[in-house]
Amino acid sequence: MTQAPRHTPHHGHHTARNDHHPRDVEDQAELLDLDGEVLAEHIAAITAWLPVREPPRQIVDLGCGTGAGTFALLAGFPEAHVTAVDSSAGHLQRLAEKARDRGVADRVRTVAADLDDAAWPHLGSPDLVWASASMHHMGRPDRTLRTVHDLLVPGGLFAVVELAGFPRFLPANAPQDRPGLEERCHAASDRHHAEHVPHRGADWGPMLTEAGFTLDGERTITVHIEGARTTAVGAYALGSLRRIRHTVADTLTAEDLAALDRLLDAGGPGSILRRDDLAVRTERTVWAARRVR
Repeated sequence: MTQAPRHTPHHGHHTARNDHHPRDVEDQAELLDLDGEVLAEHIAAITAWLPVREPPRQIVDLGCGTGAGTFALLAGFPEAHVTAVDSSAGHLQRLAEKARDRGVADRVRTVAADLDDAAWPHLGSPDLVWASASMHHMGRPDRTLRTVHDLLVPGGLFAVVELAGFPRFLPANAPQDRPGLEERCHAASDRHHAEHVPHRGADWGPMLTEAGFTLDGERTITVHIEGARTTAVGAYALGSLRRIRHTVADTLTAEDLAALDRLLDAGGPGSILRRDDLAVRTERTVWAARRVR
């Protein structure tokens, strides 16, 4: 679900140039893996909902990240082959290793590409294109949508999946000394992303229609996963809030920043990993658009 973004990413697929420090890329890859693990049921539900006319045989995953969408598509469409596209060589290597471990390497092709480039590498003639959490990173989404339209075979489907925003993890009254801290962090993050990632949270329906697609369906899935269900939720919350801290540290009050750092101290008594009241709360919206001719 990613392309390596030019901005500090949200979890998902990335498409822009990869100019980040190797440690940042590794941290992001681990977060993408956690995202895929924690939200696996919801990703599978989206692939099952897609209004495909025939089971697709050739799929392109734009901004594939470390493969959450790729492997959900392979599982949902057992006869399909997936071309997984991302700007991060590290993410693609991780995806390829997973494919070998899962015995599906013969059904996956990885392609390194910056999807903001005017010319794309040859991606075949897919009957399904999937873009999860990648479209909002595009510098020219109108051009990208037209390129995808022309890439698809007539009758083919384009699935755009976007998150409403960063997931929430803490109850509203947490932490005890700074209740509401997470929402204040998200508000600061939203202000940052409104400036630097203007297409995050966009309604892709009208843009898809403008690009020549016919909209075949739209669905919003509400996600609420109790932390007790899996130990991965704590790690997911820790990684996610660390990402947000990187963006908002300069805009938080000293008291809020100190409280956030106590949550992010993995070995400290106030660590988010020690909490038993975590949950993953977010929404995902999927637009299914068809190339008619």
